[in-house]
Amino acid sequence: MPWTKEDYPDSLKNLKPTVRNKAIEIMNALQREENYNEQRIIAIATKKAEEWYQNDHPNASVYEK
Repeated sequence: MPWTKEDYPDSLKNLKPTVRNKAIEIMNALQREENYNEQRIIAIATKKAEEWYQNDHPNASVYEK
């Protein structure tokens, strides 16, 4: 079952919405295309979403205050 903006892992709750939404997008793509377990998908997607955000906002935090 795909993750949504309303239904996502607790580990993403402190991310900025932009970063969280990108992580959800990546998680759903990984779930469709790769044979990883859920924990691995979440870890990969979180890291990739943080890197994606940092490329455009090098001095900004990926976490909400």
